[in-house]
Amino acid sequence: MSDYLPSLSALRAFEAAARHLSMTLAAKELNVTPGAVSLQIRDLEAALGVQLFERKPRALALTVEGADYFTTLRAAFRLVREATAAITARSRGAILNVTCTAGFATYWLVPRLGRFEVLHPDIDVRISASHRVLDFQRDGIDLAIRHGLGGYEGLVSERLVDDELVPVCIPKLAAELGDHPSPAALAPFTLIHDVYRHDWQLWLEAAGAATAVDASRGPIFMHGNGAYDAMKAGLGIALMRRSFVEGELKEGTMAAPFPLGVASRLAFHLVYPGASLERPAAAAFRRWLLSESKA
Repeated sequence: MSDYLPSLSALRAFEAAARHLSMTLAAKELNVTPGAVSLQIRDLEAALGVQLFERKPRALALTVEGADYFTTLRAAFRLVREATAAITARSRGAILNVTCTAGFATYWLVPRLGRFEVLHPDIDVRISASHRVLDFQRDGIDLAIRHGLGGYEGLVSERLVDDELVPVCIPKLAAELGDHPSPAALAPFTLIHDVYRHDWQLWLEAAGAATAVDASRGPIFMHGNGAYDAMKAGLGIALMRRSFVEGELKEGTMAAPFPLGVASRLAFHLVYPGASLERPAAAAFRRWLLSESKA
């Protein structure tokens, strides 16, 4: 009995009758006669060995077992409808699933995404912001943007964002540093690190201040946007990719007290299986990303 699955027509008849609490309305929805709906439900009850409805002269009510079954079945039908809508939309190229890190989504992709939507209003871009490496086929991913050295086995990898790292802070801290400060002026200030904590050492060496400033000082934020949030809260100075903060630098809500930037060997790469570009939506998004990265 545990392997028994009722017919779809019987389940649809029960779900519709339970939702409307009416054989007549269920029959109208399903475009069959009330007698056909009643017969399918009686056959279902017989097969299950459970009474699903209390049948009264002028009313229809669910039994306890019927109510439990309806709750589960309604959720199952909803999932089937959503899955069907998703796969049919996907086959038309209307939905594009993109995964990237939370930082890239927040600081680079989302502020620019409106421009893509203007160009392609028919494409629904769905962004999964995660540091977890997802499986393209299993998770239904079309394109991924990953931070690293590039070179992913079996996948196409294109360098996307490869700009310099600059020290940034809130205007109040920049004022404390003074006009045109030397890199050595960082010595008494808190340096904020993300998971790539060696970046501060690289910057200080490039600035000629590696002996004047201890690059190992300061809190380390391993996940999410912790370094950025700490910097915005005024806790210290953080290294950020210039393209991530260019909008805030122009607005004056953030300051870059030192003009020097240093290149990191790590970059953001657009990663995808070659077959992904067979979908026009994926090909269009790739072209737009590469264009934006050069702007």
